[in-house]
Amino acid sequence: MASYTTDSLPGLPVSITSRLIPLNDLDVHILEAFPPSIDQSKKPPLIVLLHGFPEIAYSWRKIMAPLAKSGFAVVAPDQRGFGQTRERGQPRRKIAYEEDLAPFRVLNMVNDVVALVYSLGYTSVTAVIGHDYGARIAAPCALIRPDLFASVVLMSAPFTGPPALSDIPHRKTHTPYQLLEKQLASLDPPRRHYTMYYSTPRAANDMLNPPSGLHVFLRTYFYVKSADWKGNRVMPLKDSSPASFAALPYYYIMPLAETMPGCLAPYAPSAEDISRHTWLSDDELAVYVAQYSASGFQGALNAYRCRTDPVWSEDLQVFTGKQIEVPAMFIAGAQDWGPFQIPGVVDKMRGQACRSMKDEDFVLIEGAGHWVQQEQPGEVVSHILRFLQANGKISS
Repeated sequence: MASYTTDSLPGLPVSITSRLIPLNDLDVHILEAFPPSIDQSKKPPLIVLLHGFPEIAYSWRKIMAPLAKSGFAVVAPDQRGFGQTRERGQPRRKIAYEEDLAPFRVLNMVNDVVALVYSLGYTSVTAVIGHDYGARIAAPCALIRPDLFASVVLMSAPFTGPPALSDIPHRKTHTPYQLLEKQLASLDPPRRHYTMYYSTPRAANDMLNPPSGLHVFLRTYFYVKSADWKGNRVMPLKDSSPASFAALPYYYIMPLAETMPGCLAPYAPSAEDISRHTWLSDDELAVYVAQYSASGFQGALNAYRCRTDPVWSEDLQVFTGKQIEVPAMFIAGAQDWGPFQIPGVVDKMRGQACRSMKDEDFVLIEGAGHWVQQEQPGEVVSHILRFLQANGKISS
């Protein structure tokens, strides 16, 4: 697939445009939307949207135009390793497992966002908004550069602060994920955490070439993590014991020997289920299929590999103990396991990591699962605008 065009992609408003921007070692693909009427004498305030996995900038298609109509310039990049973003001056290619992980560490991906902002001619961002893995980049953007990012909205993935010094061993030891892996393997039947599977050499190929085909696999993946799948009976876990984690769906705590396509295959939606899956049509799903067919999954999975090896977080230890001081909001679907997949993270985010997250700015939206900005875009836009208005980020 060539560059996105407004007349060729389903569900993409004609007001959203596409281009590549050369930034550092990348040509970054972005989608942009602007207010209908722009005062040429000044730039409209900027909102930056950071997608998660397995998503791309296109995942923000339903909220970009409404935010732009409220007076914002709205920019959504394909993050490093995703979509049409590629090495500078090079065609897109599939990244190999053996390649260097350093570019995918959190601090470097924050640098990608900062470079994007300045390349657009801005020295301030009204809000950086991240969903899923994008929230893991948006949060340190606000933590490290409060002078640049005036507020932050996190979706689905809570932020618990930078790693503590004691969490970053200087010598190779068992990481929390490795310890959990050992504990889950002791269950009957044995299980494993999905991030450890995503960190294996086989995961990218498993997902790119599933037995049922990529379209069916991605349809199932989006379906089972949405409010449409009735198996998402979300509740906070009692504790961090292996038995508690075993209550999570297979897309988080997998059968030990199974692949992600294999563990989800029994839950593939029927034709009737798909007919009710109105927030993601087959034509829209085909966009994801085309993009991942071209780029593969390894670049996207490299971010997960950086989470499971503490060496790639060592450069964040300088921020140990630092809190997000700018206004912060959290949004997730009420049928999303994301906020509750690890006990205590929501409380730590609200009580410690984000200094000024108000009670009304922790929002769980009914009728939405993990893909909240796609499943319930109107509700998401309404809450974002309320948050920005309350914090003086929208001109009266």
